[in-house]
Amino acid sequence: MKLEFEPIQPTPGSSFTLLHFTHALERDILWHYHPEYELVYIPQGSGRRHIGQHFSRYKGGELVFIGPNLPHLSFSYEQQGDFEQIVLQLREDFMGEQFLQRPELAAVQQLFLRSQQGLSFGPATRASVGATLRQMLTEPGPARLLTLLRVLYQLAEAPDVTELHADMGMSALQAREQQRLREVYQHLEQHYAENITVQAMADLTHLTVPAFCRYFKKMTGQTLTNFLQEYRISQARLLLLQDMPITEVSYAAGFNNLSHFNRTFLKLAGQTPSDYRKQQAIVS
Repeated sequence: MKLEFEPIQPTPGSSFTLLHFTHALERDILWHYHPEYELVYIPQGSGRRHIGQHFSRYKGGELVFIGPNLPHLSFSYEQQGDFEQIVLQLREDFMGEQFLQRPELAAVQQLFLRSQQGLSFGPATRASVGATLRQMLTEPGPARLLTLLRVLYQLAEAPDVTELHADMGMSALQAREQQRLREVYQHLEQHYAENITVQAMADLTHLTVPAFCRYFKKMTGQTLTNFLQEYRISQARLLLLQDMPITEVSYAAGFNNLSHFNRTFLKLAGQTPSDYRKQQAIVS
C-alpha cells in the first residue's frame, strides 16, 4: 500500500481541525502521514489498528493519539455499515511556538513526546474523553479551545494508556524526503498569497523542475498546482468569516482575478464564496 502525505487545514475559524464522520468513507488516501498530531475517537465497534510498525485490532471502540509524521492506516478501512469517528488534528505550535514550554503544560509536553510511539487508551478514558469530544462539536470557538486543553490534560494524566511502540525508525533517505516536504509546505504556508512557480519550488529543494514535479507528486499524490489551489481555497474559507469584501478575499488568498477565484471555489467547495459566507453566518 502506497504511503501518501495528507495535507490538513484547520477548521475555519479555528486553530485546529475537528471532524465528525457518521459513516465509513471511501478515501483516496489510506496509508498516510501528516505533520499534525491526531486524536481519533471511535465510540464502538471493532477494526484494524495499523500505526507505524504496530499491527493489531481494537474491539469495543477506540481512542488513540498519534504523533506527527507517524504513518497510519485510515480507521474507516474495511469498515461496512454503521461507523462513527471524531477526529481532532493539531500542530504542536497551534497556540504559538512556545506553547508547550509553559510550566503548567509539562505533562502535556510529555504526552506529545510519548505520542511518537502511538498511544491507545482504555475504556474509562475513552468514555470520558469521547463525551468531551462530542461536546466540542457544538461549542463555539473560544469554549472549544478551552475544552481542548482539558482533553489534553485528561490524556496526559490517563492511567489506562498503552504505548503501541509504533515508531518506524525512518531511514536517512525517508527522513530527508520528509524534511524536504516540510520545507516546501512551510514555504507554501508563508507565501501562498504570492505568485509561486514550480521553478521557484524546484530551486528551494535543489531539484530540477522535472525532478521536483515527480517528487511532489510521489509525496503528496497531487501536482503543485492542485495542492496550491486547495490550500488557497482553505485559506479563503477562513477569510470569508471576516468582514472583508469577496474581491479582497480573492487577492488575499492568492488569486489573480475574481472570476478564477469564484470558479475554483465553486469547484472545490461546492458552492460560491457568497453562498459559503451566508451559510457560515447562519451556522454561527
